[in-house]
Amino acid sequence: MTEILSVGINSLQLGSRMLPLALHVPDGFLSLPITLMGWVVAIALIAVCLKRAQSEYQERTVPLMGVCAAFIFAAQMINFPIPGGTSGHLLGGTLAGTLLGPWAGSLVMAVVFIVQSFLFQDGGITVLGFNIFLMGLIGTFGGYCLYAAIRKTLGWNSWRGIGTGAAVAGWASVVIASVVCAFALALSETVPLSVALPAMTFWHMLIGIGEAVITVVALGFIYRTRPDLIYKAPRTVIAPRQTASRF
Repeated sequence: MTEILSVGINSLQLGSRMLPLALHVPDGFLSLPITLMGWVVAIALIAVCLKRAQSEYQERTVPLMGVCAAFIFAAQMINFPIPGGTSGHLLGGTLAGTLLGPWAGSLVMAVVFIVQSFLFQDGGITVLGFNIFLMGLIGTFGGYCLYAAIRKTLGWNSWRGIGTGAAVAGWASVVIASVVCAFALALSETVPLSVALPAMTFWHMLIGIGEAVITVVALGFIYRTRPDLIYKAPRTVIAPRQTASRF
Protein backbone atom coordinates (compact mmCIF):
# COMPACT_ATOMS: atom_id res chain seq x y z
CA MET A 1 0.00 0.00 0.00
CA THR A 2 1.35 3.42 -0.88
CA GLU A 3 2.15 6.16 1.60
CA ILE A 4 -0.46 8.50 2.99
CA LEU A 5 -1.02 11.31 0.49
CA SER A 6 -3.55 13.50 2.21
CA VAL A 7 -6.04 13.84 5.04
CA GLY A 8 -9.64 14.47 3.98
CA ILE A 9 -12.94 14.81 5.71
CA ASN A 10 -13.38 11.60 7.73
CA SER A 11 -10.87 9.75 5.53
CA LEU A 12 -7.22 9.26 4.59
CA GLN A 13 -6.31 8.93 0.94
CA LEU A 14 -4.07 5.94 0.35
CA GLY A 15 -3.12 6.04 -3.28
CA SER A 16 -6.37 5.43 -5.15
CA ARG A 17 -8.29 4.28 -2.05
CA MET A 18 -9.74 6.16 0.90
CA LEU A 19 -9.31 4.88 4.44
CA PRO A 20 -12.40 5.90 6.42
CA LEU A 21 -11.60 7.72 9.66
CA ALA A 22 -15.26 7.62 10.65
CA LEU A 23 -16.45 4.41 12.30
CA HIS A 24 -19.21 3.90 9.71
CA VAL A 25 -17.35 1.42 7.49
CA PRO A 26 -18.40 1.59 3.80
CA ASP A 27 -18.97 -1.35 1.48
CA GLY A 28 -15.93 -3.02 -0.06
CA PHE A 29 -13.50 -2.41 2.78
CA LEU A 30 -13.95 -5.64 4.75
CA SER A 31 -13.29 -9.24 3.75
CA LEU A 32 -16.11 -11.76 3.49
CA PRO A 33 -15.23 -13.62 6.73
CA ILE A 34 -15.20 -10.41 8.79
CA THR A 35 -18.39 -9.20 7.11
CA LEU A 36 -20.13 -12.49 7.95
CA MET A 37 -18.79 -12.42 11.51
CA GLY A 38 -20.25 -8.93 11.90
CA TRP A 39 -23.68 -10.13 10.75
CA VAL A 40 -23.64 -13.15 13.08
CA VAL A 41 -22.72 -11.01 16.10
CA ALA A 42 -25.18 -8.26 15.14
CA ILE A 43 -28.13 -10.64 14.71
CA ALA A 44 -27.30 -12.38 18.00
CA LEU A 45 -26.96 -9.01 19.76
CA ILE A 46 -30.31 -7.75 18.46
CA ALA A 47 -32.06 -11.01 19.42
CA VAL A 48 -30.67 -10.95 22.97
CA CYS A 49 -31.38 -7.23 23.37
CA LEU A 50 -34.99 -7.69 22.23
CA LYS A 51 -35.53 -10.46 24.76
CA ARG A 52 -33.89 -8.59 27.64
CA ALA A 53 -35.52 -5.26 26.81
CA GLN A 54 -38.96 -6.93 26.85
CA SER A 55 -38.25 -8.52 30.24
CA GLU A 56 -37.22 -5.13 31.65
CA TYR A 57 -40.06 -3.28 29.89
CA GLN A 58 -41.37 -0.16 31.57
CA GLU A 59 -44.09 2.16 30.33
CA ARG A 60 -41.69 5.05 29.90
CA THR A 61 -39.15 3.03 27.88
CA VAL A 62 -40.75 3.11 24.42
CA PRO A 63 -41.26 6.90 24.12
CA LEU A 64 -37.84 7.50 25.66
CA MET A 65 -36.30 5.14 23.10
CA GLY A 66 -37.91 7.16 20.31
CA VAL A 67 -36.72 10.49 21.70
CA CYS A 68 -33.22 9.12 22.32
CA ALA A 69 -33.01 7.67 18.78
CA ALA A 70 -34.14 10.97 17.25
CA PHE A 71 -31.61 12.97 19.28
CA ILE A 72 -28.69 10.66 18.47
CA PHE A 73 -29.66 10.50 14.80
CA ALA A 74 -29.76 14.31 14.56
CA ALA A 75 -26.56 14.74 16.59
CA GLN A 76 -24.66 12.30 14.37
CA MET A 77 -25.51 14.47 11.36
CA ILE A 78 -23.59 17.39 12.89
CA ASN A 79 -19.84 17.16 12.32
CA PHE A 80 -17.31 19.13 14.33
CA PRO A 81 -13.81 19.89 13.00
CA ILE A 82 -10.66 18.63 14.67
CA PRO A 83 -7.02 19.57 13.89
CA GLY A 84 -5.65 18.17 10.65
CA GLY A 85 -8.57 18.84 8.34
CA THR A 86 -10.82 16.00 9.44
CA SER A 87 -14.01 15.93 11.49
CA GLY A 88 -15.99 13.79 13.87
CA HIS A 89 -19.48 13.47 15.26
CA LEU A 90 -21.26 12.12 18.31
CA LEU A 91 -21.72 8.35 18.33
CA GLY A 92 -24.11 8.44 21.25
CA GLY A 93 -23.73 4.82 22.34
CA THR A 94 -22.77 5.60 25.92
CA LEU A 95 -25.49 8.23 26.17
CA ALA A 96 -28.09 5.71 24.97
CA GLY A 97 -26.82 3.16 27.48
CA THR A 98 -26.94 5.55 30.43
CA LEU A 99 -30.54 6.53 29.65
CA LEU A 100 -32.01 3.25 28.43
CA GLY A 101 -29.67 0.59 29.73
CA PRO A 102 -27.42 -1.64 27.61
CA TRP A 103 -30.23 -3.70 26.05
CA ALA A 104 -32.66 -1.01 24.90
CA GLY A 105 -29.75 1.32 24.20
CA SER A 106 -28.14 -1.16 21.82
CA LEU A 107 -31.48 -1.62 20.03
CA VAL A 108 -31.82 2.13 19.55
CA MET A 109 -28.32 2.38 18.12
CA ALA A 110 -28.97 -0.54 15.75
CA VAL A 111 -32.09 1.20 14.42
CA VAL A 112 -30.14 4.44 13.93
CA PHE A 113 -27.43 2.63 11.96
CA ILE A 114 -30.00 0.82 9.80
CA VAL A 115 -31.75 4.08 8.87
CA GLN A 116 -28.45 5.83 8.18
CA SER A 117 -27.23 2.99 6.00
CA PHE A 118 -30.36 2.57 3.85
CA LEU A 119 -31.55 6.18 3.60
CA PHE A 120 -28.38 8.26 3.87
CA GLN A 121 -25.66 5.86 2.65
CA ASP A 122 -23.74 6.52 5.88
CA GLY A 123 -21.98 3.17 6.17
CA GLY A 124 -22.31 0.24 3.78
CA ILE A 125 -25.32 -2.06 3.58
CA THR A 126 -23.33 -5.29 3.22
CA VAL A 127 -21.20 -4.36 6.26
CA LEU A 128 -24.16 -3.09 8.30
CA GLY A 129 -23.78 -6.06 10.64
CA PHE A 130 -20.18 -5.12 11.36
CA ASN A 131 -21.12 -1.48 11.97
CA ILE A 132 -23.80 -2.59 14.45
CA PHE A 133 -21.24 -4.85 16.12
CA LEU A 134 -18.66 -2.06 16.18
CA MET A 135 -20.82 0.77 17.50
CA GLY A 136 -23.68 -1.18 19.07
CA LEU A 137 -21.84 -3.89 20.96
CA ILE A 138 -18.58 -2.06 21.65
CA GLY A 139 -19.82 1.52 21.62
CA THR A 140 -23.10 1.01 23.52
CA PHE A 141 -22.98 -2.24 25.46
CA GLY A 142 -19.27 -2.00 26.22
CA GLY A 143 -19.58 1.71 27.01
CA TYR A 144 -22.39 1.05 29.48
CA CYS A 145 -20.44 -1.71 31.25
CA LEU A 146 -17.48 0.63 31.79
CA TYR A 147 -19.81 3.45 32.87
CA ALA A 148 -21.58 1.17 35.38
CA ALA A 149 -18.27 -0.04 36.83
CA ILE A 150 -17.01 3.52 37.36
CA ARG A 151 -20.38 4.70 38.70
CA LYS A 152 -20.42 1.86 41.22
CA THR A 153 -16.86 2.65 42.33
CA LEU A 154 -17.32 6.42 42.74
CA GLY A 155 -20.89 6.37 44.02
CA TRP A 156 -23.92 4.91 42.30
CA ASN A 157 -26.26 7.68 43.44
CA SER A 158 -23.89 10.63 43.04
CA TRP A 159 -23.32 12.92 40.06
CA ARG A 160 -19.60 12.33 40.54
CA GLY A 161 -20.05 8.66 39.69
CA ILE A 162 -22.52 9.29 36.87
CA GLY A 163 -20.62 12.15 35.25
CA THR A 164 -17.16 10.59 35.55
CA GLY A 165 -18.40 7.22 34.36
CA ALA A 166 -20.15 8.75 31.35
CA ALA A 167 -17.10 10.84 30.40
CA VAL A 168 -14.60 8.00 30.64
CA ALA A 169 -16.91 5.46 28.99
CA GLY A 170 -17.83 7.86 26.18
CA TRP A 171 -14.18 8.51 25.36
CA ALA A 172 -13.03 4.91 25.79
CA SER A 173 -15.85 3.40 23.72
CA VAL A 174 -14.91 5.56 20.73
CA VAL A 175 -11.20 4.76 21.00
CA ILE A 176 -11.69 1.01 21.52
CA ALA A 177 -14.11 0.84 18.58
CA SER A 178 -11.55 2.61 16.39
CA VAL A 179 -8.86 0.10 17.38
CA VAL A 180 -11.16 -2.83 16.52
CA CYS A 181 -12.02 -1.16 13.22
CA ALA A 182 -8.32 -0.72 12.40
CA PHE A 183 -7.63 -4.42 13.02
CA ALA A 184 -10.64 -5.38 10.88
CA LEU A 185 -9.35 -3.26 8.00
CA ALA A 186 -5.88 -4.75 8.36
CA LEU A 187 -7.16 -8.34 8.53
CA SER A 188 -9.21 -7.62 5.41
CA GLU A 189 -5.96 -6.47 3.72
CA THR A 190 -7.54 -3.12 2.93
CA VAL A 191 -4.69 -1.20 4.55
CA PRO A 192 -1.65 -2.22 6.62
CA LEU A 193 -2.12 -2.22 10.39
CA SER A 194 0.89 0.09 10.69
CA VAL A 195 -1.13 2.74 8.84
CA ALA A 196 -4.67 2.01 10.02
CA LEU A 197 -4.01 1.66 13.75
CA PRO A 198 -2.18 4.96 14.41
CA ALA A 199 -4.46 6.91 12.06
CA MET A 200 -7.71 5.56 13.53
CA THR A 201 -6.53 5.67 17.14
CA PHE A 202 -5.00 9.16 17.06
CA TRP A 203 -7.98 10.90 15.50
CA HIS A 204 -10.53 9.02 17.58
CA MET A 205 -8.70 9.94 20.77
CA LEU A 206 -9.54 13.53 19.80
CA ILE A 207 -13.06 12.68 18.62
CA GLY A 208 -13.58 10.81 21.90
CA ILE A 209 -13.04 14.05 23.83
CA GLY A 210 -15.96 15.62 21.97
CA GLU A 211 -18.00 12.47 22.61
CA ALA A 212 -17.28 12.68 26.34
CA VAL A 213 -18.12 16.39 26.56
CA ILE A 214 -21.42 16.07 24.66
CA THR A 215 -22.42 12.99 26.66
CA VAL A 216 -21.73 14.65 30.01
CA VAL A 217 -23.45 17.90 29.03
CA ALA A 218 -26.59 16.09 27.85
CA LEU A 219 -26.61 13.77 30.85
CA GLY A 220 -25.99 16.68 33.22
CA PHE A 221 -29.03 18.54 31.90
CA ILE A 222 -31.17 15.42 32.34
CA TYR A 223 -29.76 14.85 35.84
CA ARG A 224 -30.77 18.37 36.89
CA THR A 225 -34.23 18.34 35.31
CA ARG A 226 -35.44 14.72 35.03
CA PRO A 227 -33.06 12.39 36.90
CA ASP A 228 -35.72 9.68 36.83
CA LEU A 229 -35.02 9.25 33.10
CA ILE A 230 -31.53 7.91 33.83
CA TYR A 231 -31.30 4.13 33.74
CA LYS A 232 -31.22 2.87 37.36
CA ALA A 233 -31.72 6.45 38.45
CA PRO A 234 -30.03 7.81 41.61
CA ARG A 235 -32.45 7.54 44.54
CA THR A 236 -30.87 10.46 46.40
CA VAL A 237 -32.02 12.85 43.65
CA ILE A 238 -35.39 11.28 42.83
CA ALA A 239 -36.62 11.05 46.44
CA PRO A 240 -36.49 14.83 47.17
CA ARG A 241 -38.21 15.57 43.83
CA GLN A 242 -40.99 13.09 44.56
CA THR A 243 -41.47 14.53 48.06
CA ALA A 244 -41.60 18.08 46.73
CA SER A 245 -44.15 17.13 44.06
CA ARG A 246 -46.63 16.08 46.75
CA PHE A 247 -46.95 19.66 48.06
